[in-house]
Amino acid sequence: MRRLMLVIAIASLLAVPVSAPAAAWDLDPNHTAIQFKVKHMVVSNVRGNFEKFSGTVVYDEGDVTKSSADVTIDLASVNTRVAKRDDDLRSPNFFDVAKYPTMTYRSKRVEKLQDGRLRMIGDLTLHGVTREVPLDIEGPTPAIQDPQGNTRVGGQATARINRKDFGLSWNKVLEGGGLVVGDDVEITIDMEIVKKKG
Repeated sequence: MRRLMLVIAIASLLAVPVSAPAAAWDLDPNHTAIQFKVKHMVVSNVRGNFEKFSGTVVYDEGDVTKSSADVTIDLASVNTRVAKRDDDLRSPNFFDVAKYPTMTYRSKRVEKLQDGRLRMIGDLTLHGVTREVPLDIEGPTPAIQDPQGNTRVGGQATARINRKDFGLSWNKVLEGGGLVVGDDVEITIDMEIVKKKG
């Protein structure tokens, strides 16, 4: 009888699916976009993106709250489609890329929200200042395999920061009131990550 009970216990353990361990994934730069939006003269939005970045995500498929992210963005790669404005953004008026060439995001924890979405809390370092910034995440999507056999997952993350919190305070007052550049910056990251092999 004891042997039978032992066999049943072992069989039941084998029947329980084992969660896949957390694995490292890379941001796919060809299918990821890091974009921002800020008010211009109170009447319209200026949009831009960063063309050079790298990042690794540790994605735990069994418990997504155990996942993490580490991203580095090359600030000199800013592109708003206007060369003169991009040069100004690289200058000491804003990013000062000669002194602060990169912006980094290091996650600290992931929380599940009541509506099923996720929130990643991490430290954003920009212009020599580090502040905690939450990213609201839609996703991750179910994993798929591409034609080359790579495993891919997608998602979108959004955040809002005040640029003055990071020492980016340059501005001009308009004659009719208002400012040339808004303080609030909306960030959107459309991401695709690829599971590292081996």
